[in-house]
Amino acid sequence: MDKLKNIPILLLLLLLGVSHSNAQSKDQLKPKQEMLKLADQVLAQSVKQYKLMMQQLPPGQVPRTFENGKFATASPYSWISGFYPGSLLYLYEYSRDSALLKDAGVRLKDLEKIQYVTANHDLGFMMYCSFGNAYRLLDSARYKDILVQSAKSLVSRFYPKTGCIKSWNKIKSLDGKRMLNFPVIIDNMMNLELLFFASKVTGDPSYKNVAIKHTETTLKNHFRPDYSSYHVVDYDEETGAVKSKETMQGFADNSTWARGQAWAIYGFTMVYRETKVKKYLEAAQKMAAHFINHPNLPKDKVPYWDFNVNQPGFNPPWKYDPAKYPEVPRDASAAAIVSAALIELAGYTDPKTALKYLTTAETMLKSLSSAKYRAAAGKNGGFILMHSSGGVPGDIEVNVPVSYADYYYLEAMMRYRGMGS
Repeated sequence: MDKLKNIPILLLLLLLGVSHSNAQSKDQLKPKQEMLKLADQVLAQSVKQYKLMMQQLPPGQVPRTFENGKFATASPYSWISGFYPGSLLYLYEYSRDSALLKDAGVRLKDLEKIQYVTANHDLGFMMYCSFGNAYRLLDSARYKDILVQSAKSLVSRFYPKTGCIKSWNKIKSLDGKRMLNFPVIIDNMMNLELLFFASKVTGDPSYKNVAIKHTETTLKNHFRPDYSSYHVVDYDEETGAVKSKETMQGFADNSTWARGQAWAIYGFTMVYRETKVKKYLEAAQKMAAHFINHPNLPKDKVPYWDFNVNQPGFNPPWKYDPAKYPEVPRDASAAAIVSAALIELAGYTDPKTALKYLTTAETMLKSLSSAKYRAAAGKNGGFILMHSSGGVPGDIEVNVPVSYADYYYLEAMMRYRGMGS
């Protein structure tokens, strides 16, 4: 992992290179003192929250959610398993509290076996968010080797005929009428960072080449003309032809699932960082524009779980019961992911656009840090954020805390602080 991941270095260069005539823009792009103060306050409380969580977490498990007063956990084989140790490491980076580092080490040990798993496309989430942060902070050769083996396992799911990494092996469509045999989800863009890392530390370009090919295929097939994203694209394994474009977690096949759009913005920003290919930057900006300019984005910039719920022309392939959700569920995790992405994306753009990205990220982080979304000290089972929505169609983890919301919220705060270094 890049040692300066949390410091958008191009933003720093941009700030240094702005001409005297643009001095006002330069000043506007500096981190705000009120935000830096907020970040410190949030991170300090988050240390306490996660130390509370540590006390209730069973051995060999990671936190999943806290719902109806009950703490739910998951095994190391869950796609979310990397977020808890990753969050501990971000909080250790901030506080240097050895208790956090110690527990992160215990959870990393539990995750070591995942490096050999080939039945899962989520190894980037599982291994890079955990071991990637550990390597960044501790520079352990052992962690590097685990990450490289994880990348080997991930690329085993790449199929040259489709030009992409297979997400799930097989799954029924949301309406239950069809079988998707080669489904690829937009989330998969996030796992490519592991492959770029492997090429950098080994000198073997094959990992990077797979990541770029997957990016190209995704850019071609996962987006509409307005750069909103489809959640799932199902391919013909033999010909590579697209069989269908649909959703599993959004409102409708043609709607914009908020967290899916967040994965896209973050993923393409990351790919631009790793390749410097301009079309990926342009794509990320168009994806970001769709998100932050959407008329259905609430004023606090924390999106509804899907941008098109109950809108004309969007018909869900599942039984949506409005009475069950008198208020459309929000997704704090999507705001956390986008805020982290926008802070980095700002470093690759002109001052005017960068200012818009940073202002939007600041609004998101202020909202997430308010009592509406951030839990009071000692509450929420130790989770930091409330009101995320995992899978509304399956009524799974709706309007509850989730580990990935905390992870990207902490990452965004660390990136913002790093911007002022």
